[in-house]
Amino acid sequence: MKTKDLAITGMTCAACAIAVERSVKKLDGVVSAAVNPATEKLTVEYDETRVDDEALKASIVKAGYGVAQPSPAKTVVIPVRGMTCAACSAAIERALCKLAGVTSASVNLTTEKATIVYDPSLVRVSALKHAIIAAGYTPLDVEVTAANVDEDAQRKAQDTRSLWQRFIVSALFAAPLLYLAMGSMIPWLGWRIPSWLSPMDFPLRYALVEVALVIPCIAAGYRFYIVGFRAIWHRAPNMDSLIAMGTSAAILYSGYSTWRIAQGSFGAVKELYFETAGVILTLILLGKSLESVSKGRTSQAIKKLMNLAPKTAIVVQGDREVELPVAEVEVGDIIRVRPGEKVPVDGEVVTGATSIDESMLTGESIPVEKHPGDKVVGASINGNGSITFRATHVGADTVLAQIVKLVEDAQGSKAPIAQLADVVSGYFVPIVFVIALLSAVAWLIAGKGSVFALTIFISVLTIACPCALGLATPTAIMVGTGKGAEHGVLIKGGAALEMAHKVQTVVFDKTGTITQGRPVVADVVTVPGVERSEVLGLAASTEKNSEHPLGTAIVRAAQDENTTLQPLENFAAVPGRGIEGTVGLTRVLLGNAAFMAERSVDVAALGAAVDRFAEDGKTSMFVARDGKAIGVIAVADVVKESSARAIQTLHDMGIEVAMITGDNRRTAEAIGRQVGIDWVLAEVLPQDKALEVKKLQAGGRRVAMVGDGINDAPALAQADVGIAIGNGTDVAIESADIVLMRSDLMDVATAIQLSKATIRNIRQNLFWAFGYNTLGIPIAAGLLYAFGGPKLNPMIGAAAMSLSSVSVLTNALRLRGFKPRR
Repeated sequence: MKTKDLAITGMTCAACAIAVERSVKKLDGVVSAAVNPATEKLTVEYDETRVDDEALKASIVKAGYGVAQPSPAKTVVIPVRGMTCAACSAAIERALCKLAGVTSASVNLTTEKATIVYDPSLVRVSALKHAIIAAGYTPLDVEVTAANVDEDAQRKAQDTRSLWQRFIVSALFAAPLLYLAMGSMIPWLGWRIPSWLSPMDFPLRYALVEVALVIPCIAAGYRFYIVGFRAIWHRAPNMDSLIAMGTSAAILYSGYSTWRIAQGSFGAVKELYFETAGVILTLILLGKSLESVSKGRTSQAIKKLMNLAPKTAIVVQGDREVELPVAEVEVGDIIRVRPGEKVPVDGEVVTGATSIDESMLTGESIPVEKHPGDKVVGASINGNGSITFRATHVGADTVLAQIVKLVEDAQGSKAPIAQLADVVSGYFVPIVFVIALLSAVAWLIAGKGSVFALTIFISVLTIACPCALGLATPTAIMVGTGKGAEHGVLIKGGAALEMAHKVQTVVFDKTGTITQGRPVVADVVTVPGVERSEVLGLAASTEKNSEHPLGTAIVRAAQDENTTLQPLENFAAVPGRGIEGTVGLTRVLLGNAAFMAERSVDVAALGAAVDRFAEDGKTSMFVARDGKAIGVIAVADVVKESSARAIQTLHDMGIEVAMITGDNRRTAEAIGRQVGIDWVLAEVLPQDKALEVKKLQAGGRRVAMVGDGINDAPALAQADVGIAIGNGTDVAIESADIVLMRSDLMDVATAIQLSKATIRNIRQNLFWAFGYNTLGIPIAAGLLYAFGGPKLNPMIGAAAMSLSSVSVLTNALRLRGFKPRR
């Protein structure tokens, strides 16, 4: 069965709708048909093996009406300000999805973007923005793109500075406020309070000083009250609602106690809880400041990607060469690239030969030889040769631009992170309000008076104040991220720490991640009668002036073995083949099999070694002396010492491991066998790495991607958790959620173990946060008093509330004892 919506034209009344339904229902295979006259849409359920779309349309036309062509769905990304937690993003999504014509809405809290798929014939962007405003948030006019990324970064930096300033102001006043309160309440602490501020001797003066100290704290945290109470007004309470409600309960009751002191009831001085509000506001501001720092980095990856491309290109126009901005290059233009310059756009080589370093895009460390007919990629770096190429892709069509787009899309997609506190708060907050109100009304009806009822009302709000709930998650995450930094694991935000414990599959990039990322001499095989040092010495002497990475690897190996390099004369290089020169009185050739064949050098005696090297994914370079082959040098990007051990640790944790690379399959599988990879994805294009991660996610897996290159950036952003190697490129590091500062793959397991420990701690915190409050609500409501027991004093309620916050903080600090299992 299939269900389809069709837009009907020509209807003017309900009778028209009935006529369309009657005509369609006559078709054999139609199960049901319903027309909505308001939206002019027909919803029909039918057996597609018995009736097709054309038959449906024909029946509608036969009834005297038309079928409108569906408008192509459009996608718009709207930046949104004012969000503070997952409840905010959920509220915006609900508001948008209620609009007719909106197919889907996904709001990413970290990037502060709403991605909306909609039908432009039914709803306009202005209506989408109005829905966001109605939900209590602020839509911005433009999407953050590469063009305005600097402006967006400045805005976020300003927000971060403002948060830090407000935290400092709040802390400066909360510290003496806490000193005064604790000094008077707990004398054995030894905190001396000035005699002129003694709460016993000058209660009103003492209370007014506390009022003066708490006001700046409230002013610094004013946004919690604006956003929190606005969210309650829109029936979508969030974490700010909890903070605003909890601190307001303490402030209101303390204000009431101050009024009682002014009326002569000096005993009320023991019922001041201004310090509770001041300290909680300060701690929450600290957490928001740290979160803002993390959010402010999200646009940097795109900026650094865009900076890779050169700003100008040398375009050949007849006999002239003209330097033009890259934006003015058109498809078909002939462009010249000199040695050491960056390739400006994608194209195809027309003349010349060279080797091009594509590591910034492909991640592969060995330069690729280019000849006429070969493709070149924008932002790659030309080697020693000069070439001209024909532009085939410019602007948004280049590989680099597509990678930028992929990073933007992946960053804008929403990660499936469960925010337990936000979900619970949606129910807890209104329930507490109702209980407090009903309790107060019940005691009023019982004749206990307005003061008694107000005391009960405030007692319920105070003991049920979810301040600990507001601290449960951020405190654990702050300690967890700090502990990660101690172990060289930089976790950029709570979302990554929260998601990492769910990872089922870890995907590693090969070059620079599992391997060292630079070629080294892995083996030297010689013919009988020739020493290894002689082969390596002649090869290094020939390569000593070369800038080719393979040559550099040979020279470095010779130097490590203290081999003396000899003078070189008559040097010549054949691009894509090899090099030759005279070392002393010896003519030396160094290159591949094709180069040796051109020079009539027989290399058959070394064939078995070359085949073995090929199986292991190593690059072979023959060495010939005076026309005779004397050895072969195998160069490879070797595996890091920690790779196999790290992968075994992940296996022990029950996690599957994959490797993804743009390298050839034989080399990739050889590396995979060495380190124990479960499966290998080889010859994957840069822009397809994110797609491979998506495929794994589509299979229901939670995926972590580990990489170090620019080509890994989209996959790092697409993965549930992106993990970058610390010595990798800036773009990879910016795109990732976690950075391994020591570049040790063992730290991948450390990050996952830390995530599990932190999530366990958060769940414990949530239990304690609700435990005290939930148990105390019936007592605060007067249940014991009704049966002859004591009435709960709000001071005891505040103490219970404070105790829950202390227990949460103390439990979070236990994470400081975390040690990774190796």
